[in-house]
Amino acid sequence: MPHETPPPAAGSSATSLPAPDSAGVRMPATASGTAGLAPAALQALGLSPTALQRAERVLQDDISSARLPGAVVLLSRRGQIAWHEAFGKRDPASPDPMRRDAIFRIYSMTKPIVSLAVMRLVEEGRLSLSDPISRWLPAFAAPRVLEAANGAAETVLRPASRPITVQDLLRHTAGLSYEFIAQGPLQQAYLDADLGSRKRDNAAFCDVLAKLPLTCDPGARWEYSRATDVLGRLVEIVADEPLGVHLARRFFQPLGMVDTGFFVPPAQHHRIAEPFPVDPDTGDEVRLLDPCRAPAFESGGGGLMSTSGDYARFLQMLVDKGRTAAGERLVARKTLELMTADHLGTIPAASDLLPPGHGFGLGFAVRTHAGLATVPGSVGQYFWSGIAGTTFWVDPKEEIFAILMTQAPGRRDHYRQLFRSLVYAALD
Repeated sequence: MPHETPPPAAGSSATSLPAPDSAGVRMPATASGTAGLAPAALQALGLSPTALQRAERVLQDDISSARLPGAVVLLSRRGQIAWHEAFGKRDPASPDPMRRDAIFRIYSMTKPIVSLAVMRLVEEGRLSLSDPISRWLPAFAAPRVLEAANGAAETVLRPASRPITVQDLLRHTAGLSYEFIAQGPLQQAYLDADLGSRKRDNAAFCDVLAKLPLTCDPGARWEYSRATDVLGRLVEIVADEPLGVHLARRFFQPLGMVDTGFFVPPAQHHRIAEPFPVDPDTGDEVRLLDPCRAPAFESGGGGLMSTSGDYARFLQMLVDKGRTAAGERLVARKTLELMTADHLGTIPAASDLLPPGHGFGLGFAVRTHAGLATVPGSVGQYFWSGIAGTTFWVDPKEEIFAILMTQAPGRRDHYRQLFRSLVYAALD
């Protein structure tokens, strides 16, 4: 957020940004600067205006039937923002309409950004993918694996077969888990440790996590986990500065991501998107991160707040092979190729969070087969999502990227698939 972006040092030059569009969103220099292109311009980009109108009706119908509080969509093709619209309400408890500059809790869409920060340190020779993380985090020096014995009536701890490496953290093969994924005694251990607390700083978080057993040996299987939270602490140690400061200096400032950070300053609270107070399917209370207070725990795996416009700047940099709109290189082309390649091979996935026909790179899921999955896409597509309902993907073959921002955690799986199907149906 703006409060996390320190002013340029004396004598330095700040990155020049394009003027905000009518919604107040500072878009990439290649953006149209409008809510969406005219039908003729869409057709020139190989997009169907009729299909995009149909997509809007589908989303609006769900909003009208109280299935979705509000949403922002953004679609870019061939370097132009072709579709950028807001639907519904920013906050169901207020009359405010959703705006394109609304600020969302993006949760795990934080992971690609932090993973890229790690890879930039790799580029500089300050760490290597094969390094054991205990080099910087000694608490992880002797990991233990929790195993069931006597048919799960008892559990035993044994030494892990090898150390956890930086690559393991990036591709989620470290043997770590999440409290909502782990099973049995391990899940209880995660819950008892209260790993989601925002009162511990990143160092204290890692000290607590390191005491917990692993689900399996490092490298044995893919299991979505708190690994990227550990990467956030790794960045702090190697770069010798807080994670939020590092991300702002290295990425948010040069990209012009003026509304991205670990909390929202008071002057911008009126832009925060909110969920329904009660889930429309289960009737359960919906509880999300408080975006208004600076947390001690700057979660590298899920703590950022951002906007569709800011995240579009990040994705456009990836599409442009590591360069900003102003031409500044933030990361090497070969680094991005490595990150968006499959790093699992024959390593099995422990859950359906990784769909059939997909692998995992370094911070992104990647599509490895044109078929098998239940959603459209191209081989080489890479993506990830946030637990509150945000999602993005980049399809280099089709020269598109798309973003959906909403705060509807209970229907996140539904809208991830729906949005992808609606967008691909618009390719003409």
